[in-house]
Formats: sequence, C-alpha cells, structure tokens
Amino acid sequence: MEELREILEGIHPEVDYDSETGLIDRRIFDSFDVITLVGELMDHFDVEITAEQMVPDHFNSMQAIWSLLEELMEE
Repeated sequence: MEELREILEGIHPEVDYDSETGLIDRRIFDSFDVITLVGELMDHFDVEITAEQMVPDHFNSMQAIWSLLEELMEE
C-alpha cells in the first residue's frame, strides 16, 4: 500500500490518506485528479480499471482504492 500512498501524495500531498474517507464525496479529488490517478494505477500496478469501476465508492479513500487494486490484481 506504500506505493499507492506515494501515488496519492503525488496528486495531493496535503491530504491525510490514513483518515480521509471522502476524497470524491468531499471534492478533494476532481475529475482530472481521478483520471490522473487511474492512469497511474493502471501503469504502476498493471491493471485495467474500467469505466464501470470508476465510482466514488472505489475512490473515496486510500483503503477503498487498495481494495479495488487487490481485487483487480487477483484477476
């Protein structure tokens, strides 16, 4: 998960990713941030994130993103 933290901090270093659970709902990440994040996740973790998977529940927290990545890496 440390690799994910580094990617997230590259986008918004001021966020406390250990406790934040509203990255999307609280508009901390805008649409450009999400597209940037998805591209970096797909490149770094060699996964495919589909449009159907790009929902707020998957991107509201570092833990939610990590859970999505774990699921995708198992496929």
